[in-house]
Amino acid sequence: MPHPKSPRALVLALVLAAALPAPAFAHEGTGLAGGFAAGFVHPLTGFDHMLAMIAVGLWGAYLGRPLVAALPVIFPSLMALGALLGMAGAPLPPVEAGIALSVLVLGLAITFAFKPPNWLACVIVGIFGLFHGYAHGRELPSAADPVGYSAGFVLSTGFLHIGGVGLGVLKERPWGARLITGAGALIACSGVFFMTRLVWK
Repeated sequence: MPHPKSPRALVLALVLAAALPAPAFAHEGTGLAGGFAAGFVHPLTGFDHMLAMIAVGLWGAYLGRPLVAALPVIFPSLMALGALLGMAGAPLPPVEAGIALSVLVLGLAITFAFKPPNWLACVIVGIFGLFHGYAHGRELPSAADPVGYSAGFVLSTGFLHIGGVGLGVLKERPWGARLITGAGALIACSGVFFMTRLVWK
């Protein structure tokens, strides 16, 4: 049993807390009002979005250079494009399913140490970023301050990516690989939960 103040215990507690079922997904709740603060907090209250963001950084750290830097850039870039498509009302395949699938696939990629070609990893992350951005783009027009809300949302997303990369750095520790595999499994299980919720809606 790790000491309660050890990095291992803190990381495990964080991942377990993030995997707990929540009453609302990040993409639920259209009509959100507010500015920078509301946008910054929003990703932290939606576990599907939060886990996907952490997973992107964690997977990038596991894959190493250049993806450790590329994936956390590609995701928000495609997320911004998705937000524009959402604001414009452009058609897209079922968004909720795409978001739930992103948590599941990224979790499995981490769990099984999947190392695809660089271009394929970028495509996977980019597509998922598009879905996440589209969902939130549908909320932005009704926000009181869309620019401030977007800025807060993007900044919070960046911090979540950094958190995932930070977890990935632990792979250099003797117990780090097991911890990362366990984190990936918890993320994947959360993805299964999100997918199940969609089926039973």
